[in-house]
Amino acid sequence: MTVADAVGRALADLGADHVFGVVGSGNFHVTNALVAGGARYVAARHEGGAATMADAYARTSGRLGVLSVHQGCGLTNAMTGITEAAKSRTPLVVLAAEVTSPRSNFFVDQTALATAVGAVSERVTSASTAVDTVVRAVRRATHERRTVVLNLPLDRQSEPAPSASSALDRSVLDPPVLDPPAGVDALAEAIASARRPVFIAGRGARHARAGLERLAARCGALLATSAVANGLFAGNPWSLGISGGFASPLAAELIAGADLVVGWGCALNGWTLRHGALVGPGATVAQVDLDADALGAHRPVDVGVVGDVRAVADAVRVDGTPGYRSPELASRIAAAVRWRDVPFADGSGADRIDPRALSVRLDDLLPAERVLGVDSGNFMGYPSAYLSVPDERGFCFTQAFQSIGLGLATTIGAALARPDRLPVAALGDGGGLMGVAELETVVRLGLPMVVVVYNDSGYGAEVHHFGPAGHPLDTVRFPDTDFAALGRGFGCAALTVRRRDDLAGLTRWLDGPRDTPLLIDAKVTTDRAAWWLEEAFRGH
Repeated sequence: MTVADAVGRALADLGADHVFGVVGSGNFHVTNALVAGGARYVAARHEGGAATMADAYARTSGRLGVLSVHQGCGLTNAMTGITEAAKSRTPLVVLAAEVTSPRSNFFVDQTALATAVGAVSERVTSASTAVDTVVRAVRRATHERRTVVLNLPLDRQSEPAPSASSALDRSVLDPPVLDPPAGVDALAEAIASARRPVFIAGRGARHARAGLERLAARCGALLATSAVANGLFAGNPWSLGISGGFASPLAAELIAGADLVVGWGCALNGWTLRHGALVGPGATVAQVDLDADALGAHRPVDVGVVGDVRAVADAVRVDGTPGYRSPELASRIAAAVRWRDVPFADGSGADRIDPRALSVRLDDLLPAERVLGVDSGNFMGYPSAYLSVPDERGFCFTQAFQSIGLGLATTIGAALARPDRLPVAALGDGGGLMGVAELETVVRLGLPMVVVVYNDSGYGAEVHHFGPAGHPLDTVRFPDTDFAALGRGFGCAALTVRRRDDLAGLTRWLDGPRDTPLLIDAKVTTDRAAWWLEEAFRGH
Protein backbone atom coordinates (compact mmCIF):
# COMPACT_ATOMS: atom_id res chain seq x y z
CA MET A 1 0.00 0.00 0.00
CA THR A 2 1.29 3.46 -0.91
CA VAL A 3 0.64 6.75 0.84
CA ALA A 4 -1.81 7.67 -1.95
CA ASP A 5 -3.69 4.42 -1.29
CA ALA A 6 -3.71 5.03 2.45
CA VAL A 7 -5.00 8.60 2.09
CA GLY A 8 -7.81 7.60 -0.26
CA ARG A 9 -8.88 4.60 1.82
CA ALA A 10 -8.80 6.67 5.02
CA LEU A 11 -11.07 9.33 3.54
CA ALA A 12 -13.51 6.67 2.37
CA ASP A 13 -13.45 5.07 5.83
CA LEU A 14 -14.26 8.48 7.35
CA GLY A 15 -17.42 8.88 5.30
CA ALA A 16 -16.39 10.37 1.97
CA ASP A 17 -19.06 8.85 -0.27
CA HIS A 18 -18.63 11.18 -3.29
CA VAL A 19 -15.48 12.73 -4.71
CA PHE A 20 -15.59 15.34 -7.46
CA GLY A 21 -12.68 16.28 -9.64
CA VAL A 22 -10.63 16.28 -12.79
CA VAL A 23 -8.02 13.53 -12.73
CA GLY A 24 -4.46 14.09 -13.89
CA SER A 25 -1.24 12.28 -13.19
CA GLY A 26 -0.81 13.72 -9.71
CA ASN A 27 -4.21 12.78 -8.28
CA PHE A 28 -4.81 9.59 -10.27
CA HIS A 29 -3.85 7.09 -7.60
CA VAL A 30 -5.47 8.79 -4.59
CA THR A 31 -8.75 9.19 -6.52
CA ASN A 32 -8.74 5.52 -7.49
CA ALA A 33 -8.07 4.62 -3.86
CA LEU A 34 -11.18 6.54 -2.83
CA VAL A 35 -13.22 4.68 -5.42
CA ALA A 36 -11.78 1.35 -4.24
CA GLY A 37 -12.88 2.34 -0.73
CA GLY A 38 -16.48 2.76 -1.87
CA ALA A 39 -16.71 6.43 -2.88
CA ARG A 40 -18.41 7.47 -6.11
CA TYR A 41 -16.15 9.50 -8.39
CA VAL A 42 -17.87 12.29 -10.35
CA ALA A 43 -15.76 13.63 -13.21
CA ALA A 44 -16.28 17.29 -14.05
CA ARG A 45 -15.09 19.01 -17.21
CA HIS A 46 -13.29 21.79 -15.32
CA GLU A 47 -11.80 21.91 -11.84
CA GLY A 48 -13.81 25.04 -11.08
CA GLY A 49 -16.99 23.10 -11.76
CA ALA A 50 -15.75 20.16 -9.70
CA ALA A 51 -15.05 22.42 -6.70
CA THR A 52 -18.53 23.91 -6.80
CA MET A 53 -20.15 20.49 -7.23
CA ALA A 54 -18.34 19.27 -4.11
CA ASP A 55 -19.36 22.41 -2.21
CA ALA A 56 -23.03 22.10 -3.22
CA TYR A 57 -23.05 18.37 -2.49
CA ALA A 58 -21.82 19.03 1.05
CA ARG A 59 -24.35 21.81 1.66
CA THR A 60 -27.30 19.85 0.32
CA SER A 61 -26.47 16.43 1.77
CA GLY A 62 -25.07 17.57 5.12
CA ARG A 63 -22.08 15.29 4.52
CA LEU A 64 -18.39 15.91 3.90
CA GLY A 65 -17.50 17.24 0.46
CA VAL A 66 -14.35 15.99 -1.28
CA LEU A 67 -12.56 17.49 -4.28
CA SER A 68 -9.58 15.92 -6.08
CA VAL A 69 -7.27 18.03 -8.26
CA HIS A 70 -3.97 17.83 -10.05
CA GLN A 71 -0.93 19.73 -8.75
CA GLY A 72 -0.50 23.40 -9.55
CA CYS A 73 -2.78 24.26 -12.44
CA GLY A 74 -5.47 21.83 -11.27
CA LEU A 75 -5.64 23.68 -7.97
CA THR A 76 -5.54 27.16 -9.50
CA ASN A 77 -8.37 26.20 -11.88
CA ALA A 78 -10.46 25.28 -8.83
CA MET A 79 -9.72 28.38 -6.77
CA THR A 80 -12.94 30.32 -7.38
CA GLY A 81 -15.02 27.34 -6.24
CA ILE A 82 -12.70 26.77 -3.29
CA THR A 83 -12.99 30.44 -2.31
CA GLU A 84 -16.78 30.22 -2.39
CA ALA A 85 -16.68 27.12 -0.17
CA ALA A 86 -14.22 28.69 2.26
CA LYS A 87 -16.25 31.89 2.60
CA SER A 88 -19.36 29.77 3.17
CA ARG A 89 -17.68 27.62 5.85
CA THR A 90 -18.45 24.46 3.84
CA PRO A 91 -16.96 21.26 5.31
CA LEU A 92 -14.83 20.34 2.30
CA VAL A 93 -11.52 18.50 1.89
CA VAL A 94 -9.53 19.34 -1.23
CA LEU A 95 -7.07 16.61 -2.18
CA ALA A 96 -4.40 18.58 -4.01
CA ALA A 97 -1.41 16.86 -5.52
CA GLU A 98 1.68 19.00 -4.99
CA VAL A 99 5.19 19.46 -6.34
CA THR A 100 7.75 20.95 -3.97
CA SER A 101 10.53 21.84 -6.39
CA PRO A 102 10.39 25.52 -7.42
CA ARG A 103 11.88 24.54 -10.78
CA SER A 104 8.84 22.46 -11.73
CA ASN A 105 6.39 23.95 -14.21
CA PHE A 106 3.64 22.88 -11.82
CA PHE A 107 5.09 24.64 -8.79
CA VAL A 108 2.98 27.17 -6.96
CA ASP A 109 2.82 27.98 -3.26
CA GLN A 110 -0.31 25.94 -2.54
CA THR A 111 -0.30 26.78 1.16
CA ALA A 112 -0.32 30.49 0.36
CA LEU A 113 -3.12 29.99 -2.16
CA ALA A 114 -5.28 28.23 0.41
CA THR A 115 -4.61 30.78 3.13
CA ALA A 116 -5.26 33.72 0.82
CA VAL A 117 -8.87 32.65 0.22
CA GLY A 118 -9.68 31.67 3.79
CA ALA A 119 -9.15 27.92 3.51
CA VAL A 120 -6.98 25.85 5.85
CA SER A 121 -3.83 24.17 4.57
CA GLU A 122 -2.64 20.72 5.65
CA ARG A 123 0.14 18.59 4.18
CA VAL A 124 1.07 14.91 4.25
CA THR A 125 4.70 14.97 5.34
CA SER A 126 5.46 11.29 5.96
CA ALA A 127 4.13 7.82 5.35
CA SER A 128 3.87 7.09 9.05
CA THR A 129 1.65 10.10 9.78
CA ALA A 130 -0.38 10.22 6.56
CA VAL A 131 -3.56 8.73 7.99
CA ASP A 132 -3.33 10.92 11.10
CA THR A 133 -3.10 13.96 8.81
CA VAL A 134 -6.23 12.85 6.95
CA VAL A 135 -8.10 12.45 10.24
CA ARG A 136 -7.00 15.92 11.34
CA ALA A 137 -8.07 17.44 8.02
CA VAL A 138 -11.52 15.83 8.20
CA ARG A 139 -11.95 16.87 11.82
CA ARG A 140 -11.15 20.46 10.96
CA ALA A 141 -13.52 20.38 8.01
CA THR A 142 -16.44 18.91 9.96
CA HIS A 143 -15.94 20.26 13.48
CA GLU A 144 -14.74 23.75 12.56
CA ARG A 145 -16.82 23.96 9.35
CA ARG A 146 -13.76 24.77 7.27
CA THR A 147 -12.56 24.12 3.75
CA VAL A 148 -9.24 22.26 4.05
CA VAL A 149 -6.67 21.95 1.27
CA LEU A 150 -4.82 18.69 1.94
CA ASN A 151 -1.57 18.86 -0.02
CA LEU A 152 -0.19 15.53 -1.23
CA PRO A 153 3.45 15.90 -2.38
CA LEU A 154 4.15 13.61 -5.32
CA ASP A 155 7.29 12.16 -3.75
CA ARG A 156 5.33 11.22 -0.62
CA GLN A 157 2.39 9.67 -2.48
CA SER A 158 4.45 6.84 -3.90
CA GLU A 159 6.12 5.86 -0.62
CA PRO A 160 5.10 2.59 1.06
CA ALA A 161 2.58 3.14 3.85
CA PRO A 162 1.91 1.01 6.92
CA SER A 163 -0.83 -1.50 6.21
CA ALA A 164 -4.04 -0.90 8.15
CA SER A 165 -5.43 -3.96 9.90
CA SER A 166 -8.99 -2.63 9.68
CA ALA A 167 -11.05 0.31 8.52
CA LEU A 168 -10.80 3.51 10.50
CA ASP A 169 -13.35 3.86 13.28
CA ARG A 170 -15.53 6.88 12.51
CA SER A 171 -15.75 7.60 16.23
CA VAL A 172 -12.51 9.53 15.76
CA LEU A 173 -14.76 12.18 14.19
CA ASP A 174 -17.23 12.37 17.07
CA PRO A 175 -17.96 16.06 17.67
CA PRO A 176 -16.43 17.68 20.72
CA VAL A 177 -18.61 18.27 23.75
CA LEU A 178 -19.63 21.90 23.65
CA ASP A 179 -19.73 24.13 26.67
CA PRO A 180 -23.23 25.13 27.78
CA PRO A 181 -24.21 28.30 25.93
CA ALA A 182 -23.58 31.50 27.86
CA GLY A 183 -25.93 34.47 27.78
CA VAL A 184 -29.16 32.50 27.41
CA ASP A 185 -30.82 34.37 30.30
CA ALA A 186 -30.21 37.72 28.63
CA LEU A 187 -31.65 36.40 25.38
CA ALA A 188 -34.68 34.97 27.18
CA GLU A 189 -35.27 38.34 28.85
CA ALA A 190 -35.07 40.15 25.51
CA ILE A 191 -37.52 37.72 23.92
CA ALA A 192 -39.93 37.87 26.87
CA SER A 193 -39.93 41.68 26.71
CA ALA A 194 -40.58 41.87 22.98
CA ARG A 195 -44.01 42.59 21.53
CA ARG A 196 -43.03 42.13 17.89
CA PRO A 197 -40.14 39.64 17.70
CA VAL A 198 -38.72 38.36 14.42
CA PHE A 199 -36.35 35.41 14.12
CA ILE A 200 -33.96 35.37 11.14
CA ALA A 201 -32.31 31.98 10.66
CA GLY A 202 -29.13 31.56 8.65
CA ARG A 203 -26.80 28.81 7.50
CA GLY A 204 -25.97 27.88 11.10
CA ALA A 205 -29.63 27.19 11.86
CA ARG A 206 -30.44 24.77 9.05
CA HIS A 207 -30.53 21.85 11.50
CA ALA A 208 -32.71 23.63 14.06
CA ARG A 209 -36.12 24.19 12.47
CA ALA A 210 -38.17 22.34 15.08
CA GLY A 211 -36.58 24.07 18.06
CA LEU A 212 -36.86 27.51 16.53
CA GLU A 213 -40.49 26.96 15.59
CA ARG A 214 -41.33 25.83 19.14
CA LEU A 215 -39.69 28.89 20.66
CA ALA A 216 -41.27 31.20 18.07
CA ALA A 217 -44.70 29.75 18.86
CA ARG A 218 -44.24 30.49 22.58
CA CYS A 219 -43.19 34.10 22.07
CA GLY A 220 -45.21 34.93 18.97
CA ALA A 221 -42.21 35.53 16.70
CA LEU A 222 -42.40 35.75 12.95
CA LEU A 223 -39.89 33.65 11.03
CA ALA A 224 -37.53 34.59 8.21
CA THR A 225 -34.26 33.32 6.77
CA SER A 226 -31.15 34.58 5.11
CA ALA A 227 -30.89 33.70 1.41
CA VAL A 228 -28.73 30.62 1.99
CA ALA A 229 -31.26 29.17 4.45
CA ASN A 230 -34.22 29.73 2.14
CA GLY A 231 -36.87 27.07 2.65
CA LEU A 232 -36.08 26.37 6.30
CA PHE A 233 -39.58 27.39 7.41
CA ALA A 234 -41.42 26.35 4.25
CA GLY A 235 -45.08 25.67 5.00
CA ASN A 236 -45.08 27.52 8.32
CA PRO A 237 -47.94 30.06 8.27
CA TRP A 238 -45.77 32.61 10.08
CA SER A 239 -42.87 32.40 7.64
CA LEU A 240 -41.93 35.62 5.85
CA GLY A 241 -39.49 33.93 3.48
CA ILE A 242 -36.13 35.51 2.75
CA SER A 243 -35.05 38.61 4.66
CA GLY A 244 -33.00 41.28 2.93
CA GLY A 245 -32.82 42.32 -0.70
CA PHE A 246 -35.04 39.45 -1.85
CA ALA A 247 -37.74 40.17 0.76
CA SER A 248 -41.23 40.91 -0.49
CA PRO A 249 -42.77 44.29 0.41
CA LEU A 250 -44.83 42.74 3.21
CA ALA A 251 -41.90 40.79 4.58
CA ALA A 252 -39.74 43.91 4.60
CA GLU A 253 -42.49 45.90 6.33
CA LEU A 254 -42.92 43.33 9.08
CA ILE A 255 -39.21 42.78 9.70
CA ALA A 256 -38.58 46.52 9.86
CA GLY A 257 -41.51 46.80 12.29
CA ALA A 258 -40.00 44.35 14.76
CA ASP A 259 -38.94 45.54 18.20
CA LEU A 260 -36.60 42.52 18.49
CA VAL A 261 -34.59 40.89 15.71
CA VAL A 262 -32.78 37.67 16.60
CA GLY A 263 -30.23 36.28 14.18
CA TRP A 264 -29.89 32.53 14.62
CA GLY A 265 -26.70 31.22 13.00
CA CYS A 266 -27.01 34.24 10.72
CA ALA A 267 -24.37 36.88 9.99
CA LEU A 268 -26.91 39.74 10.00
CA ASN A 269 -24.90 41.33 7.20
CA GLY A 270 -25.88 44.04 4.76
CA TRP A 271 -27.53 41.57 2.41
CA THR A 272 -29.83 40.15 5.07
CA LEU A 273 -30.73 43.47 6.71
CA ARG A 274 -30.60 45.75 3.65
CA HIS A 275 -27.64 47.60 5.14
CA GLY A 276 -29.57 48.18 8.35
CA ALA A 277 -32.81 49.39 6.77
CA LEU A 278 -34.70 46.35 8.11
CA VAL A 279 -33.82 47.16 11.73
CA GLY A 280 -36.38 49.64 12.99
CA PRO A 281 -35.61 52.59 15.26
CA GLY A 282 -35.10 51.41 18.83
CA ALA A 283 -35.22 47.72 17.94
CA THR A 284 -33.14 45.33 20.01
CA VAL A 285 -30.80 43.09 18.01
CA ALA A 286 -29.65 39.71 19.31
CA GLN A 287 -27.40 37.15 17.67
CA VAL A 288 -26.68 33.46 18.34
CA ASP A 289 -23.66 31.78 16.77
CA LEU A 290 -21.15 29.02 17.45
CA ASP A 291 -18.35 31.39 16.52
CA ALA A 292 -17.76 34.15 19.05
CA ASP A 293 -16.04 36.25 16.39
CA ALA A 294 -19.26 36.28 14.36
CA LEU A 295 -21.19 38.16 17.04
CA GLY A 296 -21.45 41.79 16.03
CA ALA A 297 -19.13 41.32 13.07
CA HIS A 298 -21.43 43.16 10.66
CA ARG A 299 -23.46 45.35 12.99
CA PRO A 300 -23.61 46.03 16.73
CA VAL A 301 -25.78 43.64 18.70
CA ASP A 302 -27.41 44.19 22.08
CA VAL A 303 -27.37 40.52 23.10
CA GLY A 304 -24.87 37.94 21.91
CA VAL A 305 -24.94 34.22 22.69
CA VAL A 306 -22.17 31.79 21.79
CA GLY A 307 -23.62 28.35 21.23
CA ASP A 308 -25.28 25.91 18.88
CA VAL A 309 -28.56 27.33 17.59
CA ARG A 310 -30.62 24.25 18.42
CA ALA A 311 -29.18 24.01 21.93
CA VAL A 312 -29.77 27.70 22.62
CA ALA A 313 -33.33 27.64 21.28
CA ASP A 314 -34.10 24.63 23.47
CA ALA A 315 -32.56 26.33 26.51
CA VAL A 316 -34.55 29.58 26.28
CA ARG A 317 -37.52 29.60 28.63
CA VAL A 318 -40.28 32.13 28.07
CA ASP A 319 -43.97 32.25 28.93
CA GLY A 320 -46.51 32.02 26.14
CA THR A 321 -47.48 35.32 24.53
CA PRO A 322 -49.11 36.26 21.21
CA GLY A 323 -46.19 38.55 20.34
CA TYR A 324 -46.34 39.66 16.72
CA ARG A 325 -48.96 37.09 15.75
CA SER A 326 -52.65 37.78 15.23
CA PRO A 327 -55.41 36.36 13.03
CA GLU A 328 -55.41 39.52 10.94
CA LEU A 329 -51.67 39.29 10.33
CA ALA A 330 -51.93 35.60 9.47
CA SER A 331 -54.38 36.52 6.71
CA ARG A 332 -52.07 39.22 5.35
CA ILE A 333 -49.11 36.84 5.31
CA ALA A 334 -51.09 34.12 3.56
CA ALA A 335 -52.29 36.56 0.90
CA ALA A 336 -49.23 38.65 0.14
CA VAL A 337 -45.93 37.53 1.65
CA ARG A 338 -44.81 35.70 -1.49
CA TRP A 339 -43.46 37.74 -4.37
CA ARG A 340 -45.61 35.77 -6.81
CA ASP A 341 -48.70 37.10 -5.03
CA VAL A 342 -47.62 40.74 -5.45
CA PRO A 343 -49.39 42.25 -8.50
CA PHE A 344 -47.16 43.50 -11.31
CA ALA A 345 -47.59 44.98 -14.77
CA ASP A 346 -46.43 42.22 -17.07
CA GLY A 347 -43.75 43.69 -19.33
CA SER A 348 -43.64 40.78 -21.76
CA GLY A 349 -43.57 41.67 -25.44
CA ALA A 350 -43.77 39.82 -28.71
CA ASP A 351 -40.18 38.55 -28.53
CA ARG A 352 -39.26 38.60 -24.85
CA ILE A 353 -40.91 37.42 -21.65
CA ASP A 354 -40.98 39.31 -18.36
CA PRO A 355 -38.78 37.35 -15.91
CA ARG A 356 -41.49 37.67 -13.27
CA ALA A 357 -44.11 36.12 -15.55
CA LEU A 358 -41.62 33.41 -16.52
CA SER A 359 -40.81 32.61 -12.89
CA VAL A 360 -44.44 32.46 -11.78
CA ARG A 361 -45.27 30.07 -14.61
CA LEU A 362 -42.24 27.90 -13.85
CA ASP A 363 -43.32 27.72 -10.22
CA ASP A 364 -46.75 26.53 -11.36
CA LEU A 365 -45.41 23.86 -13.70
CA LEU A 366 -42.41 22.39 -11.91
CA PRO A 367 -43.00 19.66 -9.30
CA ALA A 368 -42.98 20.89 -5.71
CA GLU A 369 -40.29 18.34 -4.82
CA ARG A 370 -37.42 20.22 -6.42
CA VAL A 371 -33.85 21.23 -5.63
CA LEU A 372 -32.99 24.64 -7.00
CA GLY A 373 -29.51 25.97 -7.75
CA VAL A 374 -29.13 29.64 -8.65
CA ASP A 375 -26.28 31.43 -10.39
CA SER A 376 -25.38 35.09 -9.81
CA GLY A 377 -26.48 38.12 -11.81
CA ASN A 378 -29.28 40.63 -12.31
CA PHE A 379 -31.74 37.78 -12.86
CA MET A 380 -31.06 35.81 -9.68
CA GLY A 381 -33.73 37.36 -7.49
CA TYR A 382 -36.48 36.03 -9.74
CA PRO A 383 -35.87 32.28 -9.28
CA SER A 384 -34.77 32.78 -5.66
CA ALA A 385 -37.88 34.69 -4.64
CA TYR A 386 -40.54 33.41 -7.07
CA LEU A 387 -39.78 29.66 -7.14
CA SER A 388 -40.84 27.85 -3.98
CA VAL A 389 -38.67 25.13 -2.46
CA PRO A 390 -39.79 22.30 -0.16
CA ASP A 391 -37.23 22.90 2.60
CA GLU A 392 -33.72 24.19 3.29
CA ARG A 393 -32.19 21.25 1.37
CA GLY A 394 -34.17 22.26 -1.69
CA PHE A 395 -32.21 25.46 -2.31
CA CYS A 396 -28.48 25.87 -2.96
CA PHE A 397 -27.14 29.39 -3.23
CA THR A 398 -23.39 29.65 -3.86
CA GLN A 399 -23.10 33.43 -3.59
CA ALA A 400 -20.61 34.14 -0.77
CA PHE A 401 -18.00 35.21 -3.35
CA GLN A 402 -20.54 36.71 -5.79
CA SER A 403 -19.00 34.94 -8.77
CA ILE A 404 -21.09 34.26 -11.83
CA GLY A 405 -20.70 30.92 -13.55
CA LEU A 406 -21.21 28.59 -10.56
CA GLY A 407 -24.91 27.86 -10.95
CA LEU A 408 -24.84 24.81 -13.21
CA ALA A 409 -22.15 23.06 -11.18
CA THR A 410 -24.03 23.99 -8.01
CA THR A 411 -27.13 22.23 -9.27
CA ILE A 412 -25.18 19.12 -10.29
CA GLY A 413 -23.79 18.75 -6.76
CA ALA A 414 -27.20 19.39 -5.23
CA ALA A 415 -28.86 16.92 -7.63
CA LEU A 416 -26.48 14.14 -6.60
CA ALA A 417 -27.18 14.91 -2.94
CA ARG A 418 -30.96 14.75 -3.50
CA PRO A 419 -31.64 12.28 -6.31
CA ASP A 420 -35.27 12.05 -5.14
CA ARG A 421 -35.98 15.61 -6.31
CA LEU A 422 -36.14 17.32 -9.69
CA PRO A 423 -33.00 19.46 -10.08
CA VAL A 424 -33.57 22.95 -11.49
CA ALA A 425 -30.66 25.19 -12.49
CA ALA A 426 -31.42 28.90 -12.87
CA LEU A 427 -28.69 30.70 -14.82
CA GLY A 428 -28.06 33.99 -16.55
CA ASP A 429 -26.63 33.95 -20.03
CA GLY A 430 -23.25 35.24 -18.83
CA GLY A 431 -22.87 32.67 -16.08
CA GLY A 432 -24.38 30.00 -18.28
CA LEU A 433 -21.66 30.44 -20.88
CA MET A 434 -18.93 30.49 -18.23
CA GLY A 435 -20.04 27.10 -16.92
CA VAL A 436 -21.39 25.59 -20.16
CA ALA A 437 -18.81 22.76 -20.25
CA GLU A 438 -20.63 21.08 -17.37
CA LEU A 439 -23.70 20.52 -19.56
CA GLU A 440 -21.75 17.50 -20.80
CA THR A 441 -21.52 16.34 -17.18
CA VAL A 442 -25.28 16.70 -16.73
CA VAL A 443 -25.92 14.62 -19.84
CA ARG A 444 -23.27 12.01 -19.04
CA LEU A 445 -24.62 11.50 -15.52
CA GLY A 446 -28.16 11.14 -16.85
CA LEU A 447 -29.52 13.83 -14.54
CA PRO A 448 -33.17 14.74 -15.27
CA MET A 449 -32.34 18.41 -14.85
CA VAL A 450 -34.23 21.47 -16.03
CA VAL A 451 -31.76 24.23 -16.92
CA VAL A 452 -33.39 27.66 -17.26
CA VAL A 453 -31.31 30.42 -18.81
CA TYR A 454 -32.65 33.92 -18.11
CA ASN A 455 -31.14 35.27 -21.32
CA ASP A 456 -30.91 39.05 -21.63
CA SER A 457 -27.86 38.99 -23.93
CA GLY A 458 -25.52 40.77 -21.56
CA TYR A 459 -24.27 41.29 -18.06
CA GLY A 460 -27.58 42.68 -16.85
CA ALA A 461 -26.36 43.92 -13.49
CA GLU A 462 -23.79 46.19 -15.13
CA VAL A 463 -26.17 47.22 -17.92
CA HIS A 464 -28.78 48.44 -15.46
CA HIS A 465 -26.34 49.92 -12.95
CA PHE A 466 -24.23 51.94 -15.38
CA GLY A 467 -26.70 52.49 -18.22
CA PRO A 468 -28.89 55.12 -16.53
CA ALA A 469 -25.83 57.31 -15.99
CA GLY A 470 -25.14 57.34 -19.72
CA HIS A 471 -22.04 55.16 -19.71
CA PRO A 472 -21.25 53.20 -22.89
CA LEU A 473 -22.39 49.58 -22.56
CA ASP A 474 -20.60 47.88 -25.45
CA THR A 475 -18.36 46.03 -22.99
CA VAL A 476 -21.29 44.35 -21.23
CA ARG A 477 -23.71 43.64 -24.07
CA PHE A 478 -23.39 40.73 -26.48
CA PRO A 479 -25.14 39.28 -29.53
CA ASP A 480 -27.91 36.88 -28.63
CA THR A 481 -26.77 33.32 -27.94
CA ASP A 482 -28.92 30.40 -29.08
CA PHE A 483 -28.74 28.35 -25.88
CA ALA A 484 -31.30 25.89 -27.22
CA ALA A 485 -28.92 24.97 -30.03
CA LEU A 486 -26.04 24.70 -27.56
CA GLY A 487 -28.14 22.44 -25.36
CA ARG A 488 -29.03 20.15 -28.23
CA GLY A 489 -25.38 19.97 -29.17
CA PHE A 490 -24.58 18.61 -25.72
CA GLY A 491 -27.44 16.11 -25.91
CA CYS A 492 -30.18 17.99 -24.07
CA ALA A 493 -33.75 18.49 -25.10
CA ALA A 494 -34.29 22.22 -25.56
CA LEU A 495 -36.89 24.97 -25.79
CA THR A 496 -36.76 28.63 -26.74
CA VAL A 497 -39.24 30.63 -24.66
CA ARG A 498 -40.41 34.10 -25.64
CA ARG A 499 -43.94 33.94 -24.20
CA ARG A 500 -45.77 31.86 -21.60
CA ASP A 501 -47.31 29.52 -24.14
CA ASP A 502 -43.85 28.39 -25.21
CA LEU A 503 -43.55 26.62 -21.85
CA ALA A 504 -45.96 23.95 -23.07
CA GLY A 505 -42.81 22.07 -24.06
CA LEU A 506 -41.83 21.92 -20.38
CA THR A 507 -45.14 20.23 -19.56
CA ARG A 508 -44.53 17.66 -22.28
CA TRP A 509 -41.04 16.98 -20.98
CA LEU A 510 -42.29 16.60 -17.40
CA ASP A 511 -44.96 14.15 -18.57
CA GLY A 512 -42.41 12.10 -20.48
CA PRO A 513 -39.57 9.82 -19.38
CA ARG A 514 -37.20 12.70 -18.47
CA ASP A 515 -34.36 10.63 -19.87
CA THR A 516 -32.45 13.67 -21.12
CA PRO A 517 -32.00 17.06 -19.45
CA LEU A 518 -34.12 19.96 -20.66
CA LEU A 519 -32.56 23.36 -21.40
CA ILE A 520 -34.90 26.36 -21.59
CA ASP A 521 -33.50 29.41 -23.37
CA ALA A 522 -35.79 32.10 -21.98
CA LYS A 523 -35.43 35.38 -23.83
CA VAL A 524 -36.25 37.77 -20.99
CA THR A 525 -37.04 41.46 -21.21
CA THR A 526 -34.11 43.83 -20.91
CA ASP A 527 -35.73 47.15 -20.04
CA ARG A 528 -35.76 47.01 -16.25
CA ALA A 529 -33.35 46.23 -13.45
CA ALA A 530 -34.22 43.66 -10.82
CA TRP A 531 -35.70 45.26 -7.72
CA TRP A 532 -32.79 44.24 -5.50
CA LEU A 533 -29.98 45.47 -7.78
CA GLU A 534 -29.23 48.94 -6.44
CA GLU A 535 -29.21 47.53 -2.93
CA ALA A 536 -26.59 45.07 -4.06
CA PHE A 537 -24.33 47.72 -5.59
CA ARG A 538 -24.47 49.73 -2.37
CA GLY A 539 -22.54 46.90 -0.73
CA HIS A 540 -19.64 46.93 -3.21
